[in-house]
Amino acid sequence: MMVELRKKVLAYITRGDGPDQQLLVYTMKDHPESGVQVPGGTIDRGELLMDALYREIEEETGIQKDDLVLIGKLAKNTYFPRHRDRRYERTIFHLEYRGDGPEQWEHTVTGDGKDQGLTLQIRWMPVCDIHGLAKKQDMALDAL
Repeated sequence: MMVELRKKVLAYITRGDGPDQQLLVYTMKDHPESGVQVPGGTIDRGELLMDALYREIEEETGIQKDDLVLIGKLAKNTYFPRHRDRRYERTIFHLEYRGDGPEQWEHTVTGDGKDQGLTLQIRWMPVCDIHGLAKKQDMALDAL
């Protein structure tokens, strides 16, 4: 059986540091059962890794690249979702937010992916209060 590899990026966007550090998270307004997540998604064919990272952040949150500082790559891991004919390679990056946006906001996803048009409820959450993220997105939280 041929296993399809899909490459993905995840963005841990933080502000503040130490015990006051916060992580940018979201829930889907009409699908709260999908859990708390961070921005990220699939790298398009022929797209560079960093281009995909900044594209996904902008599509899902509205945050522009100019308001972010790349701190570094935290992890790269591979996992199998429920569909065993597919494998995901996920690269997780840490970025620091330098903008002056609100504490929380709603954003409608842009782009042409499967989440286009969904409304996300975005907020800052203390890292110490996060006890798991949906879709195993918390794999590198300890590295913050």
